[in-house]
Amino acid sequence: MNRRSALTLFMPAIAMQQIKLPKTIRVAMVGLQGHPGEVLGPAAAIPGIEICALSEPDPAARNGAMRRGPAANAKVYGDWVAMIDREKPDIVAIGNPADERARAILESARRGIPWIAEKPIANTMAELKAIKDAVAKRKVGFSMLLPMRFAPEYLALKAIVDSGALGEVAQISAQKSYKAGARPAWMRSRKTYGGTIHWIGIHMIDLMRWASGREFTEVVSMQGQVGAAAGIGAMENTTATMFRLDNKGVGTLHMDYYRPESSDTHGDDRLRLAGPGGVAEYMAATGVTLLEAGKKSRVMTELPQGGSVFVDFLRALYLGETQVLSHADIFRTTEIAIAARDSAELGRVVKL
Repeated sequence: MNRRSALTLFMPAIAMQQIKLPKTIRVAMVGLQGHPGEVLGPAAAIPGIEICALSEPDPAARNGAMRRGPAANAKVYGDWVAMIDREKPDIVAIGNPADERARAILESARRGIPWIAEKPIANTMAELKAIKDAVAKRKVGFSMLLPMRFAPEYLALKAIVDSGALGEVAQISAQKSYKAGARPAWMRSRKTYGGTIHWIGIHMIDLMRWASGREFTEVVSMQGQVGAAAGIGAMENTTATMFRLDNKGVGTLHMDYYRPESSDTHGDDRLRLAGPGGVAEYMAATGVTLLEAGKKSRVMTELPQGGSVFVDFLRALYLGETQVLSHADIFRTTEIAIAARDSAELGRVVKL
């Protein structure tokens, strides 16, 4: 693919389009926290997906999901293990708190049931190893809810890098800034939340690696809670993480829960990629911009078609297509997210 085609046409990504499934796909949902809409949305749009059952202790989350079309007739279970055994679903969608997620993944994998889970899939390196072993033993299909990778803006940044316009990416800068808002009880406890670097940082860690084409070799983080809004409990509201790239370049990620409640949007996500050929970046205020050496800055108006992480999973599972969010990327991104959080707690650089 030459530079001109990458920057003006962009190759379309996996689209949220109608796909023909070989049978009715029965999905059981273990927890409805985080990003359940990434499963419920496609289930409402694509014929042949049935939300057959769900288990969620929070009545507000449960009732909210059941008001939506695809989950309206789902059977409700208090015991999610019994739900899986009785319903024998084709897929288990997992969206429970961080300290319970690995167990649900392992129970699904050991039964040979494909799963798609909230991120990160593990809270510790030991949990991650157990998951790797379980899916390898049963050869189970799986995915993780990282929807930002399928957004047009980040697909555009990756296309720019792949075109060679920036040369070798050597500097990556990323940001996530959110409103604190009213947080559910599981997020206010460190045990069930897992940490801000762990919970929201993994989105940008994935995008930084994937869009740049670079690997991370070591990480160091700092985190804290300063001037916390009422109701966020133990959540860290300010963090900073630095990564050493495999080409000796540097990546930085800073995150906060300081975005004013008066803001028009909940979050302000930004990603900047720089190399000897120029700079490409995305922020909501300016869109995707490209500044190449010897040229004027321009806004990229033709973006790729957005996609869906759940549709990506379905295509791989039932149509034999290559999964865009690969198993290797899922494991590696989770490993880095855990290490980045652990670095802040240990107070030292962690090798990757």
